[in-house]
Amino acid sequence: MELRVRGERAVLAGDDGERAREIDPHNIALGTDLADALHEWARVAAAVRRSPEEEDDGPPSEAALVVSQRGRQLAGRVAAVMGVPVQYRDPVTDTAVVVPPPPRTTRSAVRRLFGAADQDEPTPWATGLVVAGFVAVVVVIAMLALANTLAAETSGLLAIVAAVVVTAGLTPSLWLARRLPIVRWLALGAAAGMALSWIGVLLVAL
Repeated sequence: MELRVRGERAVLAGDDGERAREIDPHNIALGTDLADALHEWARVAAAVRRSPEEEDDGPPSEAALVVSQRGRQLAGRVAAVMGVPVQYRDPVTDTAVVVPPPPRTTRSAVRRLFGAADQDEPTPWATGLVVAGFVAVVVVIAMLALANTLAAETSGLLAIVAAVVVTAGLTPSLWLARRLPIVRWLALGAAAGMALSWIGVLLVAL
C-alpha cells in the first residue's frame, strides 16, 4: 500500500502502484479524523509544490520539510491502523520510504493487571510474597475483629456464621483471580489470611 498525493487529494494505491487502484482514504476503515488529516496534508503539500520557492532546483524549503515530516507521521498512523507497511511517496521530493507498522504492545498496564502473564516473564516472588503477606495480615486482623465483636456482643455461634458468610463470599472471587499476574498475589494473601484467621475465629467463638 502506498500513500501519495494526487492533485490536492491524498490517495492510497495498491501494491502494484497502478493509478486505477487508487482509493480515497474515506473509503477505507481509517476513521474520519485520520482521513480528513490526510486530505488536509495533501492540500498543503499541493500548495507548497506550487510555491515559487519549490520551482528552483535548490534544496527543499522549510515548508517542504514540514510537509514531508507530516506525511511520514500520517503514513505511520495509516500503517498502525491497517497493520501493514505503508510506502510513503514524498510529494515534494517524489522519493518513496516504507513506513512499517508499530510493534504490537501486549504488555500494557491494563493487560498486566487483568490479562494473562507472558510466558517468558519471570515470576516476582519477592515482591509478590511481600504483598501477599501484607494482605494476609490485614485479612486476619479484620476477621478476628469481626469475630471478637460478634462473640462479645451476641454469641460465638453468630461469629462463626459471619466468618462462614465472609469466606463463602470471597472464595469465588479469589479462585477467579488466581491466574491474573498482579491480582493473584492479593488473592493468595487473602486466601492465606482467611485460612489462618479461622484458627483465631474458632478460639474466640468457642
